[in-house]
Formats: sequence, structure tokens, C-alpha cells
Amino acid sequence: MMYSALHESIEARRREFGSDLTVMGHHYQTEEVIRHTDIRGDSLELSRRAAGLDSEHIVFCGVYFMAESAALLAKQGQKVHLPEPSAECSMALMSPAFLLEAILRFLTRSGRKVIPLAYVNSTLEVKSVVGRHNGAACTSANAKRMLEWAMREGDAVLFLPDQNLGNNTADLLGIPEQARHILDIRKRGERLDAAAADTSDLLLWPGFCSIHTRFSLRQIERARAEHPDAKIVVHPECTPQVVAEADAAGSTSFIIRYVAEAPAGSTIVVGTEINLVERLADQHKERLNVLPLVESACTHMAQTTEERLSAALDAVAGGSADFLVSIPDEVRLPAKAALDRMLAVCA
Repeated sequence: MMYSALHESIEARRREFGSDLTVMGHHYQTEEVIRHTDIRGDSLELSRRAAGLDSEHIVFCGVYFMAESAALLAKQGQKVHLPEPSAECSMALMSPAFLLEAILRFLTRSGRKVIPLAYVNSTLEVKSVVGRHNGAACTSANAKRMLEWAMREGDAVLFLPDQNLGNNTADLLGIPEQARHILDIRKRGERLDAAAADTSDLLLWPGFCSIHTRFSLRQIERARAEHPDAKIVVHPECTPQVVAEADAAGSTSFIIRYVAEAPAGSTIVVGTEINLVERLADQHKERLNVLPLVESACTHMAQTTEERLSAALDAVAGGSADFLVSIPDEVRLPAKAALDRMLAVCA
């Protein structure tokens, strides 16, 4: 296979660093980027692996909150670099830390113990607030286990920022809909329904993933009409209605396993980010027909390119801190506590 000069330059840098460098990448990265990674995975896998690395430098191909998590879990002296520092997550930005703090003060004003459970798709500052309030982080892979933990720890749970993952996880646990309440956070929480919030077991922040909310019942109906024997698998960031109509739903790692274990000759329609769907289609093209429910791409993930990865590696080689992820001291310990609680529960 012929590769570009840029590809060869990146690989030469990786060989130059040897074991002093680990390149990590999320499954939603493009093929041009993911092929340069030493470790690829979903959020849970990458969090676990980051905590056990010994490399001096970790270059994280993903969005900012993922690199922040890696930096929190890194050993003393390790450095985490993000090839595209402006790569954010629209869902993470839906739960500003100052508003979360204010709403938690309101929810606990009478002494009620409300445990915040933050999806890892949240900012460092939000994880810090969650850590200070004895809460934890979770991923789509361990949300069920973490929500069970949080329900045992307090009188109620505030799940944020993804209301769809929260609702879908509550469905798995059999938490009745009347015990749930989606918070109205408009006007800095002035519209909160105090009576509903004070009597609900599960409080949901009204955030969502712009990638997975693009999937709809109409798309599922069309897929079943065009491929009557197909199985449809979707991510739990999809709406509960879409999850209910699919044949299976689960994290990125679940989807990868689901496709890998499908019988030869099957058609699998996948509702998640298009880079992963296309990679699965290519990997299994000899035995399966893997199709996207609809093409849905994460533009934030796409900001990390081979050019940006090459620039980051050159900067690291030159001793530059241009791509370094730094964690302010005032948020480091409580934010790390939120991640450590997750890792301890899911050990």
C-alpha cells in the first residue's frame, strides 16, 4: 500500500520516540488518523488505558474533554498533548459548571442528598463540581452500573448532560418514568419546577448529542423496508424512541462487538458516527453488509487531521508546549475524584 509523505513523516516520528510516546485515538477519528494510533477505544477503554501508561508523552486524538481525562489520570511527569486544542464537544458545552453548581445548591437546599453523575462528555470544570459533591463520572459503556451506584449513594441522582443516555439507562434499570424529571435550566435555573425536582428519584439535565439525535424512527422504518432481514444497532445517546425500535443498543465497544459477532451473510444497520460505521463496513466486507442508518459525522472529531497530528508530534519533539493539556490545580483533585470513583466502581 502506498502512503503519503505526511503519513510516513508521522510514522518516522513515532519510531523516533519509541516507548516514550503513546498515541491514543477515539473510534470516531478518521481512518487517516486512527491508523497512527497505538491505542484506540471508546471513552471507558481510553480512560482505563491512559491510567496505566508509562510513556512520557501521550498524544490524544479526540476532543478536548477526552484529553483532559487522560491528563487527570496520567502519572506524575507524564504530558498529554491534543493535536487540535479547539476540538470541543457540543454536548459538553450544554452544561456550564457555574450553572451546575447553582442548580445543585438549589436541589440540596433542604438537606436532600443528590448525587451528580456526569457523563464523561463534560468539561473538566463540570467534573470538578461533580467530584466536590461526592459524585462520579460515567461512560455509555458503564452508565447502568454507575447509575445503580449513584442511586444507592443518595436520595436522588442528577444525571448530566445527556438526557437520552440518562433515560435509556433508566429504562434498563426499570426506573419508572414518573420517578424521573427533566430539569428546566433556562434563565439560569429560574424556571426549575421545585415540586417535581424535590420528589423525583432521577433528575435529568436537558443536554443531548447532536450526532446521535439525528437518527429517527422514519430512518429505521426505511431501513427495515429496504432490508427486511437486517438487524439495527444504535448508540444509547439516541432518543429512547429510536433505542426502543432498534434491535440492540449499546456503547461504541458494544456496537463493535455486535457487528463482529453477527452471523456471516447478515446485514447490520448501525446508528452511530459515520467514521466508525465505515470502518466496520470495511473490516467485515468479506462476511457482512454493514450500512449506516444515516450518515452522521462529528465535525469536532474531524478537526483532528493528519496535518494536526504531525504538527503536534513535531512540537513535542522540539520541546514545545503548544499542544500540551494543562490542568489547573484548583480543579485537578475534585475532577480526578469523579473519574477515580468511576474506575473504582467498574474495576
